Amino acid sequence: MTTTLRAPDPVAPAGPGRARRGLAALAGLLAAAVALGVGELVAGFVGPAASPVIAVGDAVIALVPEPVTAFAIRTFGEDDKTALVAGTLVVVALYALLVGVLGLRDRRLAVLGVVLFGTVGALAALTRPAGAPADVLPSLAGTAAGVLALLALLAPLATAPASAPGTAPAADRPLVGRLRAVLAAGDRNGAGLDRRRFFLTGAAAVGVAAVTGGGGRLLQRSTEVTSLRAGIRLPTPSSPAAALPAGADLSRGIEGLTPLTTRNGEFYRIDTALIAPRIRPADYRLELTGMFDSPRTYTLDDLFERDDVIERDITLTCVSNEVGGALVGSARWIGVPLAALLRENGLRPGSDQLLCRSEDGMTIGAPTRSALEVEDAMLAFGMNGEPLPVIHGFPVRMIIPGLYGYVSACKWLVSIEATTFDAFDAYWIERDWAVDGPIRIASRIDTPDMRREFPAGRRAIAGVAWAQTRGIAKVEVRVDDGDWAEARLSPEVDADLWRQWVLPHDFTPGRHVLTVRATGADGEVQTDERADPFPAGSTGLHSVEVLVG
Repeated sequence: MTTTLRAPDPVAPAGPGRARRGLAALAGLLAAAVALGVGELVAGFVGPAASPVIAVGDAVIALVPEPVTAFAIRTFGEDDKTALVAGTLVVVALYALLVGVLGLRDRRLAVLGVVLFGTVGALAALTRPAGAPADVLPSLAGTAAGVLALLALLAPLATAPASAPGTAPAADRPLVGRLRAVLAAGDRNGAGLDRRRFFLTGAAAVGVAAVTGGGGRLLQRSTEVTSLRAGIRLPTPSSPAAALPAGADLSRGIEGLTPLTTRNGEFYRIDTALIAPRIRPADYRLELTGMFDSPRTYTLDDLFERDDVIERDITLTCVSNEVGGALVGSARWIGVPLAALLRENGLRPGSDQLLCRSEDGMTIGAPTRSALEVEDAMLAFGMNGEPLPVIHGFPVRMIIPGLYGYVSACKWLVSIEATTFDAFDAYWIERDWAVDGPIRIASRIDTPDMRREFPAGRRAIAGVAWAQTRGIAKVEVRVDDGDWAEARLSPEVDADLWRQWVLPHDFTPGRHVLTVRATGADGEVQTDERADPFPAGSTGLHSVEVLVG
């Protein structure tokens, strides 16, 4: 009897199965990675702010309601931008998964989904305050690359591999036939899959995304501005900051106490720029416009060569700082007096707002009166003995002591327009923050740390207090429900600089609540009335609960 061996009949397509849908979703995700990678690469040549992710993130910052912005700052602090970028990427990933699955049903829907994503990125880049026509190129290039990648990745999910019969020894034919049948059938729940081709294509997509994305990030982090900044020599101030008296910084003998001067790398940063603008010193221009008799434009050399350069110790505070928060820092700033610059250009009566514009299009509305009357208001270009760090406004930023940053501390400053509050609402005023923004008197406990138990006995309670332009006259501490005890203050250096304080206390075992309050040099006692930062800055007394062993 003769037995005829033949391969099993191929499995007929039966509609999309679970595995096939999973691979299609993965195809969408990989295509999105390619699109973003190519977009980043092109943005490396056009400009970092044109990156699709950054452009969309900037648009989200501009469009989200103020309570959402406040929640982000309150929750993530200085990491709010990282959280926003991460959130944007999560949304993009979910969208890409959906586009990939839709591509199984209709390639046209998948292509339309990628094009829609690219259009959003292009519009976000073009419509940002400092947008330019070339800013759409990263999104357009990324869209084209994403479409090609998606079609290439979806193709193996719909076409079974060729399986021409080959020759094999008779004993091996059943095995060979079964293997070919499995390769031809692929997903037992659906149409034939060419898994090998899909994964090879997917690996290529990962490589393209990694190379283009990584290359784009390297280009965007160009060291040109960094190296040019490092080569700048700051002018010698004609009016240097006062020398610090002996023992001015109490933190040198008290663990956990905030230093009198905040290091540049540790200084808080709160702004709306996902990518800090990078301005070449030779290209910098500061333009004065609006209500001036003889407005002019200044270069960085113009500012450096002035004979009225000043140096001052000033504490800056963010309006979003919670009671006891860390969005406050002190530095030694070098710059030119703001009032002198305004007056020499013939500032006209009637201007009550200086509309300051950043390189990235951000607007800050500073009260003209404060700019003229606050003695140490300045256009700063130096911070703690070196040119401003890029993330802190290089090459020039504005500082007006006594005002929260949202109405005074414009970074990457390129324009000052003398105008009125009736004529224009700056960014934060449009979002219903208070117009004037004077800094509230505040104090904070730095040590002991409420998160760490410590043994009973004598221990220092210490922290900082600030009331810019007025100064701090007294700080008091209360333990549990006891009487207020006056703390020792660090030597006074300048009314614009915070003061450290310390109070030794004999702690007994158990839980204790420590509370601090400050009194300004003008006699104002810090209120215990609790208020959130929005819309005019937080108030209330800082308290910590500590556990003593």
